[in-house]
Amino acid sequence: MQEIIEDIKFLVECDSPSLNKKLMDECGERIQELLYRYFGKRAEVLEEEKFGNHLKFEYGERDETILILSHFDTVWEPGDLEFKIEGDRAYGPGILDMKGGLVQAIWAIIAIKELKIPFSKKIVFLFTSDEEVSSPTSRYVIEEIAKDCDYALVTEPPVVRTGALKTERKGSARYYIDITGKAAHAGNNHHEGVSAIQEAAKAIDFLESLTDYEVGTTVNVGFVKGGGKLNVVADHAEIGIDVRAGTSEEQERIDEIIHGLTPFTEGTSLDVRGGVSRPPMERNQDTKDLFQTAKEAAKEEGIKLKEASVGGGSDGNLTASMGVPTLDGLGTIGDGIHARNEHIIISSIPERAAFFSNLLIGIGTNDGEA
Repeated sequence: MQEIIEDIKFLVECDSPSLNKKLMDECGERIQELLYRYFGKRAEVLEEEKFGNHLKFEYGERDETILILSHFDTVWEPGDLEFKIEGDRAYGPGILDMKGGLVQAIWAIIAIKELKIPFSKKIVFLFTSDEEVSSPTSRYVIEEIAKDCDYALVTEPPVVRTGALKTERKGSARYYIDITGKAAHAGNNHHEGVSAIQEAAKAIDFLESLTDYEVGTTVNVGFVKGGGKLNVVADHAEIGIDVRAGTSEEQERIDEIIHGLTPFTEGTSLDVRGGVSRPPMERNQDTKDLFQTAKEAAKEEGIKLKEASVGGGSDGNLTASMGVPTLDGLGTIGDGIHARNEHIIISSIPERAAFFSNLLIGIGTNDGEA
């Protein structure tokens, strides 16, 4: 147990903000040290020019493959938070999302190795560096590797308080709309101006009206910028939109509406940028079967496992949309994702690591059916 905590501390104390390649690669080197320590070999380095390098580690040499997805980038800048232990909680930047889950998964494989448990499948463990910024480079790596995999397991944190796995996630999309109007003196020639801010307000009202809780669609305008001087009719504005949808069909419908948006105010023009960043992770029969295997694996540790549908996206959305049976939320239990109180529950780590090991064994020793 203490070794696991020390390994988590080892990674957490190496700050790894998504957009800092130098620090990301330093953190990646620490992952390499752990892999070499426990398995006697290092991961393959998948080099990136602007983002941190991704790491691909393989265990076993069989044809059927289990893909484990973990990211080691965080939303925190250097010095924002520090590692500390208070009672049964360990705090630190990215400790829950998701360095704790990453280490926990490594230890699940260590258990299989040290106990010499027969294992009929290959594990491909992919450590990625840009998940927190929507996986701009790793998505292609994930998709390329996943097409040859039979299962995907994601070490994001489980649902807070329930410990439930995530078998369904909404898809996400992001858009920016540049609005152009016509400037004029607000006092002398107000009638000659066309306000981009007024057009933005009309667009915002329409976009927000697309939210439909019954079908699980949310459209949120979370960014607004425009104008400048109070005595000038604004000739420019910009808005940013976050869209979440539960199905591919709904995601495509909203995408068409936003890209087809026309001005509400004569004399203005709209330029729409952006689109789908992650497709939905939809629950299907393969997901149900894989979750049943997980329930049996959890039962061995006295865990009554639950499943849940959540609004946030992860790299599991990518694998699930490819038809690869995917389970998410296999990381450490805790709370405070992206918040200053981000922490994991220390006492939960052994049973969750054992559960993950049981799950790998359950998948890795069957006849190919979850």
